[in-house]
Amino acid sequence: VRFILNSDKAKDFLNQNPDFNQDVVFLADMAIKSRYNRFYVYDVKNDSILHEGLVAHGKGSNTGTYGELQFSNVEGSNMTSLGNYKVGVDYVGRFGKSYKLHGLDKTNDQAFARYVVLHTYPLMPHEEQLLPVMRSEGCPMVSEQMFQILEGIIDTSEKPILLRIYYR
Repeated sequence: VRFILNSDKAKDFLNQNPDFNQDVVFLADMAIKSRYNRFYVYDVKNDSILHEGLVAHGKGSNTGTYGELQFSNVEGSNMTSLGNYKVGVDYVGRFGKSYKLHGLDKTNDQAFARYVVLHTYPLMPHEEQLLPVMRSEGCPMVSEQMFQILEGIIDTSEKPILLRIYYR
């Protein structure tokens, strides 16, 4: 139900923003436990999932009671920020090639200033796990294999790609 709701919200965003890639979006469902696949490459036209994988959330988000995650847009919180993002230009930083993220909502408009980026990390697993995966400093962090898939999509797209991170 969350996936359908949020893929529909992504479609609504694309309808209002023709300057974004209209064929594919990235969706991250933070309500799913981190040890399970919760990052999706979604084919908008065919209403199907092209790829799915693990994605880390911010270590600061683990402060909720009963395992619930919390989210913040505040510098230094080490929390994930919910909302729509524009996947921006790539650069090479401490995690190698990464993509800058531009928060498009009030809930994530500090993402660029906070250096929240899409990146990989060598110790991030590719397959579902028995235990929660490592956490980031607020960035959506994926496995090297998933990053290669995303890199191929981002680098060949003529328009920016929408990343939507959600919890409800």
